Amino acid sequence: MRKIVLAAAVATSALGLAACGETADAVAETGDAMAADAESIAEDATATAGEAVDGAAETVEGAADATVNAAEGAADATADAAGDAAEGVANAAEAAAAEAEAMVDGE
Repeated sequence: MRKIVLAAAVATSALGLAACGETADAVAETGDAMAADAESIAEDATATAGEAVDGAAETVEGAADATVNAAEGAADATADAAGDAAEGVANAAEAAAAEAEAMVDGE
C-alpha cells in the first residue's frame, strides 16, 4: 500500500511540475506579446508626436511668412504715404513761395 501511495505522490508531483512548466511557457509567451504590443504603441506614439511637431513647424512657418508679407505691405504703404505727404508739402511750399513772391512784387 505504501508503494501505491508513494507512486501516487510521485505522479502528482510530476503532473504539478509539468503543469508549472506549461504555465511558465504560457506566461513567457504572454510577456513577449505584451512587450511587442508596448513597443508598437510606443512607435505609434512617437510617429504621432513627430507628425504633430511637423504640423506645428509648418504652422509657425506659415505664420512667419504671413507676418513678413504683412510687414512688407505695411512698409510699402508707409513709403507711399510718406512720398505723397512729401509731395504735398513740396507743392504747398512752392505755392507759398509763389504767393510770397507775388506779394513782394505787388508792393
